[in-house]
Amino acid sequence: MKDRPYFCNANYNQMNQEVIEDNSHKDFTHNWVSTSRFIWFCQVFLVLAFVLGGCYNLYTHRYKGVPKVEVPSNTLYNPTYK
Repeated sequence: MKDRPYFCNANYNQMNQEVIEDNSHKDFTHNWVSTSRFIWFCQVFLVLAFVLGGCYNLYTHRYKGVPKVEVPSNTLYNPTYK
């Protein structure tokens, strides 16, 4: 390296440097705040989905009213016989 000019040594050293990026703040497993927030949002979404699904199920199977049923006259409270 002594035989190279200064600007070559500087450029050579810059190219050999490793760039280490710290992405742990973006990682799900390294940040307990974002982890707990994500789990909380999942719980809220699931509870909301179950509530809306239950309401929809109750709406589709709702009571449609009293059907018109023909009751034989001999089975009434005051039966009439022929």
